[in-house]
Amino acid sequence: MIERIEQTKIMHRIVKANGMVFLGGLVADDFDLDMAGQTRQICAKIDALLAQAGSSKEKIVSAQLFVVDMAAKDQMNLAWTEWLAPEHLPARATIGVASLGAPLVKIEAVITAMT
Repeated sequence: MIERIEQTKIMHRIVKANGMVFLGGLVADDFDLDMAGQTRQICAKIDALLAQAGSSKEKIVSAQLFVVDMAAKDQMNLAWTEWLAPEHLPARATIGVASLGAPLVKIEAVITAMT
């Protein structure tokens, strides 16, 4: 069974299937923040969405982080490792991209977790 939660024009914020939770298209709300600030806002969104889905950050198995400035990756990593305990770090890929749509979006996250 597939459960879709919180529909937008182009997607659902949360999709649950076979004991997994899928989150996609997560960006910060305040695009004036630096990479670390935008990452922290995304992490807070992940916490809220996973809680809504009956999961938590400790159950994240995979993360794909799309960034427009790989030179700011250290800032992203700092915020990421402040948020996640070392024993709960998921498999992760950081992918450099030319653009994420809005000109000031620095990072977008795609998350897969267990329920």
